[in-house]
Amino acid sequence: MRSLCVFCGSSAGHSPAYAAAARRLGARLAADGVALIYGGGGVGMMGALADAVLDGGGRVTGVIPRALAQRELAHSRVADMRVVPDMHSRKALMADLADAFVALPGGLGTLDELLEAITWAQLGLHSKPIGLLDLNGYFAPLLALIDHAVAEGFVAPDDRRLLLVDSDADQLVTALTRAVAVPRTVLDGLRR
Repeated sequence: MRSLCVFCGSSAGHSPAYAAAARRLGARLAADGVALIYGGGGVGMMGALADAVLDGGGRVTGVIPRALAQRELAHSRVADMRVVPDMHSRKALMADLADAFVALPGGLGTLDELLEAITWAQLGLHSKPIGLLDLNGYFAPLLALIDHAVAEGFVAPDDRRLLLVDSDADQLVTALTRAVAVPRTVLDGLRR
């Protein structure tokens, strides 16, 4: 794994554990020589993550929509900052640049990015591993909803397995590195 796309919040959340986990993940990426691809913000979880990678001597590419460059305060220390026209362009470029995906706690944008990455994998548009860093059970309700969708026949069990989940950043990065993605076709995702 040469690059990891991380979806996370431009807020730090209420628990200091969230930003601490973002910093641990960033330090691990820098130590492993894995480039960070992320949303380009300099505040909240995004800022903590990018700062840790940069402080560890790692490589960071930020991808931020023009309209959010001011609102999310584009990270001033990120030399490779790509300003794109909109969220659709952001997600597509981050997906192109990354070898794998991870979601940390975040808001609606984080959930949108995560679910789109899973949907693209389901449809066979990519075969990159996808992980969730589930801190303090943050993603438990989402995982319960996905499991409910499987039980009700709306999500195939194989599609549920597209998502690697761990509460430890080091273990999750190791799992993503070891993951062998099975290429799928668009038709595989539609045969349900």
